[in-house]
Amino acid sequence: MKLRRKILLAIILLVFIPVIALGGVSYYSFSEAMEKKSNDFYWISLLETDRKLKFALNEITTISNSAITQQSVQQMLKQPDYAVTYDRRQEINNLINHPMIASFAFYSNDQLIYHTDGGMELAELRRQDWYEAVVKAEGRPVWVGPGENGSASSGAPVLIQSRVIKDYYSLEDIGTAVIYVKPDLLDQVFWEAATLKQGDILLVNKQGHIVFTKSGEHIGERTEFPFLSDSYTNGKGYYVDPYLDEKSLITYSPSHNKEWFLVAITPSKLISAESVSIRNLALILGLISLLSAFLFDRFFVRRMVRSIISAVNGMKRVKQGIFVPIPSHHAAEDETDLLIDGFNRMSSQIHELIGQVEMEQARKKEAELQALVAQINPHFIYNSLESINSMAVLQGNKDISKMVVSLGKLLRISISEHHELIPLHMELEHVQHYMRIQKFRFEEKFEYGIELPDSLKHYVTQKLIVQPIVENALYHGIEPMEDSGYISIKVSEDHEDIVIDVEDNGPGFDPETLIKLWNTDQGQLKKYRENGVGLKNVHERLRIRFGSRYGLMICSSPGHGSLIRIRIPKILT
Repeated sequence: MKLRRKILLAIILLVFIPVIALGGVSYYSFSEAMEKKSNDFYWISLLETDRKLKFALNEITTISNSAITQQSVQQMLKQPDYAVTYDRRQEINNLINHPMIASFAFYSNDQLIYHTDGGMELAELRRQDWYEAVVKAEGRPVWVGPGENGSASSGAPVLIQSRVIKDYYSLEDIGTAVIYVKPDLLDQVFWEAATLKQGDILLVNKQGHIVFTKSGEHIGERTEFPFLSDSYTNGKGYYVDPYLDEKSLITYSPSHNKEWFLVAITPSKLISAESVSIRNLALILGLISLLSAFLFDRFFVRRMVRSIISAVNGMKRVKQGIFVPIPSHHAAEDETDLLIDGFNRMSSQIHELIGQVEMEQARKKEAELQALVAQINPHFIYNSLESINSMAVLQGNKDISKMVVSLGKLLRISISEHHELIPLHMELEHVQHYMRIQKFRFEEKFEYGIELPDSLKHYVTQKLIVQPIVENALYHGIEPMEDSGYISIKVSEDHEDIVIDVEDNGPGFDPETLIKLWNTDQGQLKKYRENGVGLKNVHERLRIRFGSRYGLMICSSPGHGSLIRIRIPKILT
């Protein structure tokens, strides 16, 4: 990953993400707090509503408690032939008298005895879903809301209180009382209940039917609240769940009536509306921090990274040997500008130092080569060889004469001064004279061949590079052989280079022997010479003269001879 991207990512991680995280945590915490406050608010509202509901229902219960124990009601239910006169009717009506009671009816064990404003027959009463609960209550009042008794769907909702009437003395069941209460009683109770805007309070029975609602909607419909199940142990609480396809906060509490629950419904969007400002503020701060990160990247990081990239590119060029100063468009103002300025000065100094080292190395190698060449006094050698040749001619020994002539020409090339680069044909002529001398010594021990195309004769090369290779091939490859050996010298061209292959059919050698020979080659093999120019010396001389891509390549394996390839550039005289 690029440095600029890393810095931008670091800024985003250190600024943008913490701001968003802080905003998110604040929004979540505030939403939780608002949800808790809303629940507390509704919890108090539900308790107050249930208290008012209990008070309102107890008024009706008190009236019914008093009425069913009166002698007129007891006699009417125990005596089937009891005549209900006008005075008795007025007495009974006065017993059950309340502004919220719409009508009532008394049933004996056999029939409908008394009613006001209509009343269902006993058989129909016993078919009602809630009648069984009345029987099981054994005289305790049972309340049946508009959503339970079916009156809400008929358009004339009523709240029903029904109870079994027992004999005042024997406590035997003598009948049933049914009181129809106006829904206004529930309206008054629920209307005073505090709710948020668009919120609602429900009265729900254990079967999930909505007994009554503050809004007056959905009465009689069935719902699926989890707290209505028998496995639900928490009697009161709150949770968030969809209600009528809208996510809502649902607060519930059991009513004083064991068959009912009070439920407050609040759309979650109302609660979250209070925390929307915090969410929006967090988003705005996040966008501002992100914009700040990009502006910081644009006006600061970009310039800093550009300076660093320029320095890195400059280092790459220095590694390749190219010393070009990095351009600077303004004076040093901060550390990045000082970095460029310091790099330019360092690069210039390195360039100068490398130049000095190269000059010193060249002088050192030149001195070494000159010292090598100057080991023998040329005039003394030439004069001595001329004397030996003259004596051999006078005595008629032609072999000695030929050998001395070849040695003279060999030495003339070897110790010639001020000519480090010589034509290829002269270098191979030097090798030929060397091979002629060795033939006198080894006789029929080996043969040799030299191939030099005419097109390559006049290209120059470093002198004394082929003869040391041939010498190593002769002493290490041919001499140990029992059979006759052969040394081949071939010159060819390879694009812009010249390749000289020296190949022998000797026993070859393994990599370990090559390493040993390479390392000891400069150690002066005293068996064959006191001062020689070995493989490693030739390779180093070629690299110094022509560059690192030129030098020797050695290929050999036991039993397959050896091939040494010399690579030099094409240079004309």
